[in-house]
Amino acid sequence: MENMIKIDARNQECPVPVLLTRQVVEEQKPESVQVIVDNDASRQNVSRYLKSMAYLVSDHPVDDEFHVTGVRGPGEANPSEIPEPVCYPGTETRKIMVVVATDRIGYGDDSLGLKLMANFIRTLEELGPDLWRLVFLNNGVKLAIESSVVIDALQKFEKGGVKIMVCGTCLEHYRISELKRAGETTNMLDIVTAMQLADKVISV
Repeated sequence: MENMIKIDARNQECPVPVLLTRQVVEEQKPESVQVIVDNDASRQNVSRYLKSMAYLVSDHPVDDEFHVTGVRGPGEANPSEIPEPVCYPGTETRKIMVVVATDRIGYGDDSLGLKLMANFIRTLEELGPDLWRLVFLNNGVKLAIESSVVIDALQKFEKGGVKIMVCGTCLEHYRISELKRAGETTNMLDIVTAMQLADKVISV
């Protein structure tokens, strides 16, 4: 097909291939796109995403790869139905939402509290695909700014498909909106809605 955009997502861990596809579709809005992946989980995720964006989808194996092709169809995209990436087909995962309302854990020694929080954030990786949302409120939004000791960990979570939500009112209160380097600036309605969808909410 003429003007087809091709995305080479081989050797990329799930859910990176679908995130790359989403970026191209949202930014370039191609009439047709082909995504090359090398695992079945990515094939399924890319196919589901393209279908939710009103593409007619076909896929076929080529040696050890899958070529997923999407051609824009007559329907309209429905962003509310965009599926969450599933990296481990056939396994049951929970949607765990972690709400962080402070930049340190406990009282007494602030230096120790900051270290404990940094260890907590980094250890969330152990939740694997169950980690669904990370929400930062009040003083916790300071963990999402450029000087944060966990900013690299948060950016890694984002690349892995975890949605990070950062309270806009809190950023404005502390006058650090322009320093945010991870997550999506959000509001209380979105946070409460996410709580309703979560299977489990952990508050810190």
